Amino acid sequence: MTTSSGHSPYEVVLGDALAVLHPRLSAYFSVIPAGSSGHGEGVFDIVGTPRRWLWPILWVLGRQGVLFPVYERAVAFTVTNTPLSRSGSAGEPGSPAIDAVRTFAFGGGARAMVDRIGVAGSGANVSLVDDLGVAARYRARLAAIVVNGELHLSSTTTSVRLGRRRLALPAFVAPVVSLVERFDDERDQQHVTVILSSPLVGKLYEYSGYFTYELAATHGSATEGTTT
Repeated sequence: MTTSSGHSPYEVVLGDALAVLHPRLSAYFSVIPAGSSGHGEGVFDIVGTPRRWLWPILWVLGRQGVLFPVYERAVAFTVTNTPLSRSGSAGEPGSPAIDAVRTFAFGGGARAMVDRIGVAGSGANVSLVDDLGVAARYRARLAAIVVNGELHLSSTTTSVRLGRRRLALPAFVAPVVSLVERFDDERDQQHVTVILSSPLVGKLYEYSGYFTYELAATHGSATEGTTT
């Protein structure tokens, strides 16, 4: 990523643990070269939730590019990761950040999920911060660990911005986000699983599937990159 520090948010938070990731994941989560962005394409085995009583809430979140009122299988998707020179709304001012846009080819039409990953805190308290939606109204602070070459993320706090104030949700009602990113050598593809769950009712939402990924010049011809 192009930042004053020359690091990606994941490099800042993981430190030496980045080298313990599968080599293809290490490349994926490392700094994106100046003038480049990352592009992925694949298929999610499943997206959404069968709990239709959640769909009115998801309809609101869908309008903001967060989650969608669907429950579909074999959903084609693309993802574009764009580095920022400063974090803007996610994390500490001047810290590295990445804008991500995931476009889902649902049966009813394409929908885009947007978020921005940044960095918050320092030293032993450093963590990833994910601002969700086009208005960055929803935020999750994420702990990151490496397990058997995989990246595991889990939310430690979630909050909602109301006007100029950001309110932390109580732990007993706050949704918990869990992500596992791994590389499948046999398929030569990356796999991601994201699950949103509640302490009160269990699994609320999920998406999971395989994709390929490469770096390309933001303008002009493709640059040399690692397919992950």
